[in-house]
Amino acid sequence: MIENMIEMINKTPINVTELQSYFRKMNTVDIADIFENLSKERTIQIFRLLPKDISADVFSYIVSEKQQIIVEALTDTEVGKIIDELFADDAVDFIEEMPANVVKRVLQNVSEDRRQLINHLLQYPEDSAGSIMTTEYVALREYSTVREAFDEIRSTGVNKETIYTCYVIRRDRLLVGVVTAKILMLSKPQDLIGDVMDTNMKFAHTTDDQEIIAGLFRKYSLLSIPIVDKERRLVGIVTVDDIVHIIEEEATEDFEKMAAISPSDEPYMKTGVFEHARNRIVWLLLLMLSATITGSIISGFEDILSTIPVLVAFIPMLMDTGGNAGSQSSVLIVRGMALGEIEIKDIFKVLWREARVGALCGFALGAVNFIRVYIMNGGDLQLCVTVSASLIATVIIAKAVGCTLPFIAKMLKMDPAVMTAPVVTTIADAAALMVYFTLAMMLMSFQI
Repeated sequence: MIENMIEMINKTPINVTELQSYFRKMNTVDIADIFENLSKERTIQIFRLLPKDISADVFSYIVSEKQQIIVEALTDTEVGKIIDELFADDAVDFIEEMPANVVKRVLQNVSEDRRQLINHLLQYPEDSAGSIMTTEYVALREYSTVREAFDEIRSTGVNKETIYTCYVIRRDRLLVGVVTAKILMLSKPQDLIGDVMDTNMKFAHTTDDQEIIAGLFRKYSLLSIPIVDKERRLVGIVTVDDIVHIIEEEATEDFEKMAAISPSDEPYMKTGVFEHARNRIVWLLLLMLSATITGSIISGFEDILSTIPVLVAFIPMLMDTGGNAGSQSSVLIVRGMALGEIEIKDIFKVLWREARVGALCGFALGAVNFIRVYIMNGGDLQLCVTVSASLIATVIIAKAVGCTLPFIAKMLKMDPAVMTAPVVTTIADAAALMVYFTLAMMLMSFQI
């Protein structure tokens, strides 16, 4: 169907009746996807052809660049109507992406109530529950009957983000329970909401970080969660569709940090070459400078290298293996922390576990390496033992370092993802060289 839509849009002239008929059969998200590949003129033209009852919903899914084009082409009245029809969280997301001149025009043309609500939500800290919540929810009273609850849902539900989960509040908006549509439908019409509601509900505060909210959704399989203030008064809800985007954003940010790249909010193909370079150059510079540490260590052992040049051939293998081993541990620990599986108190348990894993991996790699060096270097047992023992020690140390650094970052209130590629690699490389040359001096009976 999308292919047919694109074909019709590219026709001249456009068959308006047929196009609108297709629009009504399509999902609003699929309609929004069509706008990504349209020119500026076609974007404006096609948006104006959208049926009025779905235009705001489609607008909420259109990428920000196209949203700006559309808003700049609409009249003040049309802009105000579109923003008034958006859910509060979608309106805030749109405002946050727009330049100042567009924001000013939008806020001037929305209703007073909507403007106050948007400004209120914009005051919450970035990435907090308050900044991502919506205020469109169904609120019920505990002394209402199930029949009255259904009447309330029918009269107000069309403009709510969700009606599957309803929230029970008192006159002071104190949250006292939740009730699902399933419970309402299975209850008798004369039952009181207070008798069928669930008082053991999960909730979050407006200042809680969005990662905490995502963790609650993941742990308890939630579809929505109520957001309360310090007095536990209900101020909004966060729904699962917003959490899916947050989980994707947080995962992408962690991957970028672990790859030593400054996080970016823009997709790869929409990020300019200079911005890509700027996001990477700082970390590349730091990693380049950190390599001077390994260079200094090698310089300190020039005498042994000049006496036994064959030792040079194994340096890359030891450094790479150490870095890889450390990165494996750090990635697993960072991921465990993100999922709430690992806490700071678990540091010694994790260290003991990774030390044993490192020993097993190290001895396996050392055994294979012993045979390889023996075959390729004329049966030099001293060299075989030196390289293999160094490899075993390097893997154990790298595993220990890789699992410990995320805990240190957490204790210092830093993002554990930052402690992966840059720091782990540098420490593992330095440790590998120190162990290697020290063992070489001891096992090969070399005296400086």
